[in-house]
Amino acid sequence: MCGIVGLYLKDAGLESRLGALFEPMLLSMSDRGPDSAGFAIYGDEVAAGNIKFTLQNEDPAHDWDGLMQGLRSTLDGKLDWFRNTSAAVVKTSADETSVRDYLAAHSPDTRVMSVGRSIEILKGVGHPRLVAERFSLSGMAGSHIIGHTRMATESAVTMSGSHPFSTGHDLCLVHNGSLSNHNQLRRELVRHGLRFETENDSEVAAGYLTWRMREGASLSEALRSAIDDLDGFYTFTVGTRHGFAVLRDPIACKPAVLAETEQFVAMASEYRALARLPGIANAKVWEPEPGKVYVWEHSARHVEETGT
Repeated sequence: MCGIVGLYLKDAGLESRLGALFEPMLLSMSDRGPDSAGFAIYGDEVAAGNIKFTLQNEDPAHDWDGLMQGLRSTLDGKLDWFRNTSAAVVKTSADETSVRDYLAAHSPDTRVMSVGRSIEILKGVGHPRLVAERFSLSGMAGSHIIGHTRMATESAVTMSGSHPFSTGHDLCLVHNGSLSNHNQLRRELVRHGLRFETENDSEVAAGYLTWRMREGASLSEALRSAIDDLDGFYTFTVGTRHGFAVLRDPIACKPAVLAETEQFVAMASEYRALARLPGIANAKVWEPEPGKVYVWEHSARHVEETGT
């Protein structure tokens, strides 16, 4: 079943409250996905020429200090980092390949959750309330965030199988539904140089968007292409460095609702996730149309395009 939530702030004055506004949204979807949860938050952007990694390890005794000492001494570049329980956020001027190569050689059980200039992905097994508390979600700041609560139906309950999935710089996806052609599509994307960490169909959907955008498509164009190329039923919410997007398949059997005010845009699988947002009583509230792409970005505050 699963639950999806997203919050994009148009009012920069609310950015210090992003986590506090978002946490009740995520928790309200707990009965749709009690097995695990996660979120991708955008903010704390690194300067041009630098890159930010989110790393996670399921071993509570994992030696983060030792790993970071090794990284710092090996990489040809500056490295700063901070830990958040089972995760570490690393900021460096080194190149991505060097970081991945070091992790593969010295800490193969450490997962790269996200890479980019703005994104941080934090996720884990357990009730969404426990996951939110584990990472101190309510105290986080940023410009926008998307999240997911999972009810595992096609694979084991694991951290790596939880959402969001990221397959490109600052791009991630959460998904409610099921794709029928993901194995075939995964093989095709691997031939185009994409890498996958799990067997989850949602990771394939994220990889498809990454590939389309690498080929020059905009986010809107990539999502419109997905309508033709992805078989199945789905509601997607996609995060990027500049904003987020929503797409339902042309049948639209999976629920979704959008709300917009002068201060924010919010998305959820059910309206109850939006009910505690400030000013929601006066918001424009609607159900996104089947096969229609909705995008909100910093550079173009509201872009809405019809799918093909």
